[in-house]
Amino acid sequence: MTPKTVVLTGASDGIGAASARQLAASGDRLILVGRSVEKTRAVASDTGAEWFTADFARLNDVRELATKIAGAVGDGGIDVLANNAGGIFGDQTPTVDGFEKTLQVNHLAPFLLTNLLLPQLRTGRAAIINTSSVAHRLFGRIDIDDLDNRKNFSANRAYGDAKLANVLFTKSLHTRFHGEGLTSVAFHPGTVQTNFASDSSTVMRFVYRTPLKHLLLISSEKGGSTLSWFIEGTPDETWISGEYCDERVLTRRVNPRIEDAALAEALWQKSAELVGIDAG
Repeated sequence: MTPKTVVLTGASDGIGAASARQLAASGDRLILVGRSVEKTRAVASDTGAEWFTADFARLNDVRELATKIAGAVGDGGIDVLANNAGGIFGDQTPTVDGFEKTLQVNHLAPFLLTNLLLPQLRTGRAAIINTSSVAHRLFGRIDIDDLDNRKNFSANRAYGDAKLANVLFTKSLHTRFHGEGLTSVAFHPGTVQTNFASDSSTVMRFVYRTPLKHLLLISSEKGGSTLSWFIEGTPDETWISGEYCDERVLTRRVNPRIEDAALAEALWQKSAELVGIDAG
């Protein structure tokens, strides 16, 4: 089979790093993205991958990243974009762009990156894989007029809203581009032993940093293998475009808001406005 070009964000740690190492023997071209130069370089060295760094709390980093990736892939396009970067944060300190950090890192940055790479994704008739979370169902509410949750902030609410945004984004990608050959899926990788909550002051940080994690959480390797399964899968055969999966299983235990087409479109329009791109 022809090797695929796979762009994987959040690849410097956790399930992204685990997935990159699992995919190293596939023969595919891996382009890894992480925030830490040292960690991303180390994973790239282990896997023979190309790599870039970007801080998703800075949208200019995302714009520069898109330009670099487009230059690297040239006319060949992108076959898989795995939007895997994310995290939960403990307060409302805004990013340099003026947005709540959880919203920006988990949703606005991958929304912007995906849209900026649409020419390359169209060329590759790409699969777009969005790492979401069961938190979308437990905590997600989304107020289009208050995406930053300025009126009623909690770290869990912010994270749940961002993960709900991931699923709504997946739905919109399917609605807008499936007819052109693009596919999209969102998934919950399981509750994984990673550092993703290390900057949080929530109860999640307590669970992630105590011996409880060995009872409640799965390994990065197991979570990474689920991410790899989506990356290596055949869209609309292995998984169904436009859907949300709990690990590898299509589930109906979802937030009912994911089926609200008007909400999905409103989120797309508002996100485009916030990051400064044409809503299409």
